[in-house]
Amino acid sequence: MCGIAGFLSDISFDMSVLHKMSKAISHRGPDEVGFWQDDSLNINFCHVRLSILDLSSAGSQPMKSTTGRYVIIFNGEIYNFQEIRRDIESNGVKINWRGHSDTEIILAGVELWGIEATVKRLIGMFAIAIWDNETRELTLVRDRMGEKPLYYGWHNGVFLFGSELKALAKHPAFIKSINNQAVASFFKYNYIPAPLSIYNNIFKLLPGYIGKISLRDKVFKTVPYWELDKIVSENNHNRKVESYSKKEYVDQLDNLLLDVISKQMLSDVPLGAFLSGGVDSSTIVALMQNLSSRPVKTFSIGFNQQGFDEAIYAKQVAKHLGTDHVELYVDSMEAMNVIPNLMNIYDEPFSDSSQIPTFLVSKLAKTQVTVSLSGDAGDELFCGYNRYLMVNNYWNKINLIPQKIRSLAGKIILSQDTSRLDKIYNSFGSFLPSQFQFSNFGDKLHKVAGKLDSSSILDLYDGFISHWDPVEILNNSIEPIQYILNPNENLNSIEKMMILDAKTYLPDDILVKVDRAAMANSLETRVPFLDHRVVEFAWGLPFDLKLQGGRSKWILREVLYKYVPKELIERPKMGFGIPLDSWLRGPLKEWTYDLLSKENLSKHNLLNNVEITKKIEEHMSGKKNWHYFLWDVLMFQSWYNTNYN
Repeated sequence: MCGIAGFLSDISFDMSVLHKMSKAISHRGPDEVGFWQDDSLNINFCHVRLSILDLSSAGSQPMKSTTGRYVIIFNGEIYNFQEIRRDIESNGVKINWRGHSDTEIILAGVELWGIEATVKRLIGMFAIAIWDNETRELTLVRDRMGEKPLYYGWHNGVFLFGSELKALAKHPAFIKSINNQAVASFFKYNYIPAPLSIYNNIFKLLPGYIGKISLRDKVFKTVPYWELDKIVSENNHNRKVESYSKKEYVDQLDNLLLDVISKQMLSDVPLGAFLSGGVDSSTIVALMQNLSSRPVKTFSIGFNQQGFDEAIYAKQVAKHLGTDHVELYVDSMEAMNVIPNLMNIYDEPFSDSSQIPTFLVSKLAKTQVTVSLSGDAGDELFCGYNRYLMVNNYWNKINLIPQKIRSLAGKIILSQDTSRLDKIYNSFGSFLPSQFQFSNFGDKLHKVAGKLDSSSILDLYDGFISHWDPVEILNNSIEPIQYILNPNENLNSIEKMMILDAKTYLPDDILVKVDRAAMANSLETRVPFLDHRVVEFAWGLPFDLKLQGGRSKWILREVLYKYVPKELIERPKMGFGIPLDSWLRGPLKEWTYDLLSKENLSKHNLLNNVEITKKIEEHMSGKKNWHYFLWDVLMFQSWYNTNYN
């Protein structure tokens, strides 16, 4: 894992600019820093290295190809680089290999096949910048599912790019001008969706895309080399007839994951895994232990508060599998001490509160390993979120009622003082079957009452996953980004929600959270479920292998139960959260009032102070639970104060 940054411009800049850019992301690569400039062309690269494979100087970057035509900086890991090396050698190409790094393999492939053809052969996670001395073009590439970040954009005649915004912000041409559409989108979704960033004229390269630019035309042109929509469409078309028995499908997934994980366990430094005790992380760890001749190192974080402690389950799974397990119980003060660092870690407003335990478990893992595998993406691929079932069931019922009547009913419900009803609904949720249980059932049920007038299930789902209505929170009338999905009539309602999450929530929330939290601790994370072969396999499965008899992730559970007894896994889904509602009423109360005071909010005059104050008072009195909404505002205000004071 590493960090990259650079720029292309009409004029030259002193090397000190690259030094400042690299220093800003030194946490991503504390082992080594490298620079490359071509003053005649004004192209500039810097690279910070976290050494994982080929720890010698032969793996140092920026790296030139053997002919000198290409120069590369690269963040990520290529898991099939050894196979690609054999393919190159089988083509009769004689290369005096400098070492055994995956970076050198990419360059050799580019020399032989070209950039796009090489990228399509790569299995892994990556953000790549390649300069072509012959065509004088800069190419940027991002991996298929968006594991690795890559920002870019023009500021004052300079084309900037890098792994994190903080590197771009160190360039003297950078302008810290807030993108109001990004602000509106943040308050709706609690993250800033691609391709937007918090700053005007700076964008995120979309997953699965290649972009090219030269100083001749100064236009950054992007094209996809891999598209999830096409994969889903093709695989759904091919799956009309089940080709295998259920057992054969389970065995295929088991074998595929074993191959994927065996490749991702390749490392020249200590390696382990996050373990929550849930289906996804337990599956990854079970397969890792199956492949390993010694106990795998596993890590979990616990909280001494009911409903927020999964460490007990992780410990049980670890004991059964025989891993070398490390757990750390943290109190509220230890967790809250992370908060002041969040603005520097995430660069732009980001308010998924599980960012705190994610940082803590990464910090714990870094004490013993440099690489950690995680179980992220299992929910999006195998239908794991309870909200899919709830929204689908809700839609099937309300869609029987004419839209005008639904709309009127929703307005009546929202006009009532529902604080007591919410508590009743929350209690009622605990009596539901385990597959439908999740925290704050009443809050979520009341939330969708505001979407009774939805015209489609995706419209209803959008309301369900949204936080603030931008009209309610913002002083200006800026519309958030609108998600557009390619229509696919072969998808059922739940699959439409799954692909929406896979294209938005997964790369822009989940993967951002993990990447920044881990890299802040100089820890590399790997996500086996995001190997594109697993993604393609998952979308080729008959749907009833994902959701069967009301049981989510059926096929993944069947793989797991080959290694772990059912009774260690079967329990209500918890999520990776913190007791934020009580913290805001208790130890964070004074901080909340101070940060969201009228004086503080007037610094930018972007937000509706009256509505925020109302929600603070309702939350502090216990009348309503507005912790997610307030956390959005607190994270935005903290980010603003950090960057503009």
